[in-house]
Amino acid sequence: MTVKPDWLRVKAPQWERVGNVKEILRDLALNTVCEEASCPNIGECFQAGTATFLIMGPACTRACPYCDIDFDKKPKALDPTEPARLAEAVRRMKLNHVVITSVNRDDLADGGASQFVQCIESVRTVSPNTTIEVLIPDLCGNWDALEIILQAAPEVLNHNTETVPRLYKRVRPQGNYDRTLELLQLSRQLAPWLYTKSGIMVGLGETDEEVRQVMQDLRSVDCDILTIGQYLQPSQKHLQVQGFITPEQFAAWQAYAEELGFLQVVASPLTRSSYHAEQVRELMERYPRQRVLSVEC
Repeated sequence: MTVKPDWLRVKAPQWERVGNVKEILRDLALNTVCEEASCPNIGECFQAGTATFLIMGPACTRACPYCDIDFDKKPKALDPTEPARLAEAVRRMKLNHVVITSVNRDDLADGGASQFVQCIESVRTVSPNTTIEVLIPDLCGNWDALEIILQAAPEVLNHNTETVPRLYKRVRPQGNYDRTLELLQLSRQLAPWLYTKSGIMVGLGETDEEVRQVMQDLRSVDCDILTIGQYLQPSQKHLQVQGFITPEQFAAWQAYAEELGFLQVVASPLTRSSYHAEQVRELMERYPRQRVLSVEC
């Protein structure tokens, strides 16, 4: 087994605080990507009282070889009580910012867009001052479904690029790089007040030049926020790590991304798409945008 470098070691969390978050999640029968995807930051985030909620899961209709979320060709029907339970968790945890993501639900006509909307509306009802970030799948290119989500007016629309185009076939076989860029571009066009976000994993065999090209592509569709983190192999059956990227390289990529004009860049070995997501509230204060109530084509 490959030995992880020192910079990938995480401190043991204070489990009393972590246990409180877990208790709320268990009581309300909610899933989090923190747990389902074996995130290395689970201790830090749970200790801080934050979590990224995973809706419509925990089984996914895709089997990406890097991901630790379970695969199921025939996942369960959507639970109509899930939005209310999620909103109650937000209330109990007193969250200022919440991230709502989902498994891929290619079995659904709208990819689960309506469930995202109901979750957004439920959170707004019980906690109107909480800002909302949705981390959505590619919806199989169903842009009508994307518009449904945008009409619910989340503050942040996140869709991960995951890797460089050359590695898509191996890393994200059911994904499409151009479709990812189109989703982000349409989100900006349909909802110009929105903050768009994307993230990539490194350590899968990409080159420095390829990573920089992805950054350029994301800026070409006016993506606001970028996250870059080290890929870690969840188990022996998943893709192997091709290299551990140094903190110095992450710092160089962050500097380059900032030069390109991203409003916010989070790049480090332990960065994940939702890591320190609450910092977006500071960004919104620095770069305010007036939100509209409906999307206009």
